[in-house]
Amino acid sequence: MKLKLIRITTVPISLKILLKGQLCYMNQYFDVLVISSSGEDLKIVKEEQGVKTKSIEMSRQITPIKDLISLYNMVILFKKEKPDIVHTHTPKAGLIGMLAAYITRVPHRLHTVAGLPLMESTGVKRKVLLFVEWLTYKSATHVYPNSQGLKEFILLNKLTKSNKVKVLGNGSSNGIDTNHFMRTDEVLKASEDIRTKYDIDKEDFIFVFVGRIVQDKGINELLYAFDKLSKETTNIKLLLVGPFEEALDPISENSKDILNNNQNIIEVGFQNDVRPFFALSDCLVFPSYREGFPNVVMQAGAMGLPSIVSNINGCNEIVEDGINGLIVSPKDEDVLYDAMNKVFKDDELRVLLSKDARRLIVDRYDQQFVWNIIKNEYDLLLGEKSV
Repeated sequence: MKLKLIRITTVPISLKILLKGQLCYMNQYFDVLVISSSGEDLKIVKEEQGVKTKSIEMSRQITPIKDLISLYNMVILFKKEKPDIVHTHTPKAGLIGMLAAYITRVPHRLHTVAGLPLMESTGVKRKVLLFVEWLTYKSATHVYPNSQGLKEFILLNKLTKSNKVKVLGNGSSNGIDTNHFMRTDEVLKASEDIRTKYDIDKEDFIFVFVGRIVQDKGINELLYAFDKLSKETTNIKLLLVGPFEEALDPISENSKDILNNNQNIIEVGFQNDVRPFFALSDCLVFPSYREGFPNVVMQAGAMGLPSIVSNINGCNEIVEDGINGLIVSPKDEDVLYDAMNKVFKDDELRVLLSKDARRLIVDRYDQQFVWNIIKNEYDLLLGEKSV
């Protein structure tokens, strides 16, 4: 009989995207049940990954009454299922899942940390978020930050004991499908279609950003740096691939003016398949303020692109400065401009940074490699019982 493994995220899109393929893989070895709030994506996960699913509503905001209801429902479910392992992702699922697992005495209570919003928070909000993380880790038996930088932050802020904290492999929660993110004939054909659609010349040098168009992704600095660079030269473009979010963390009014007035900036919105945009481009620029372990940087590297990234956890582990990209100070538009100008003008440097970009990703972050490491960790914790 297979041992029971429960995986939990707050919302189902995290199961669908962030753990794509991994749930199906684990289901070969364990009786897997996945839990999140309800939604169409939860049905898709059940169909595509072939695992059992259960919806328990969880709010992403701080909502004490709703959270208590979620905790009650989770406790009832765990008493019924009697899992051997509960493994949570995302802050609210971590809090509810770990508390419920502690209350019901689940033997192995694992929480993965993939980015901490509190890093950019201040005042009372920061104190509340720090307490939530502390309580989550207190309830867990093991905490897995998905980067060395996150591990250092957790220990520096004394959120838990060092013997609870471990980075699996080289980091990343799910790795990257390197067979998917590569320059196939189909992808190259799609990239040429995009070139035609947006009237991009063959001679154009293309910087690309993939992610949400919000302040804490460094969009203000990126737009300033590119606007300055594009006024000094010709044949240069910036592709912005991702949703424009106005409600939360909006970009500045000055950035909006640049977007409206600079004809060399091309907004394409959210895209289901970002590979053709990478294939079309010469360099990824990702000046984010905070990350866990950014998939975008791994994806770009797997496509053979050099990257300009912020010196923040995750980014500065995927990119080695001067080897497969350049690392710049976050929130510094002038330093970002200098790096973009350097990559744009120095052909020899760009070729050097591109040379090993894909190999480094394949060697360190291939999905099968990451899945095997997580599976081995489960086996190690379960010991003879797993056999």
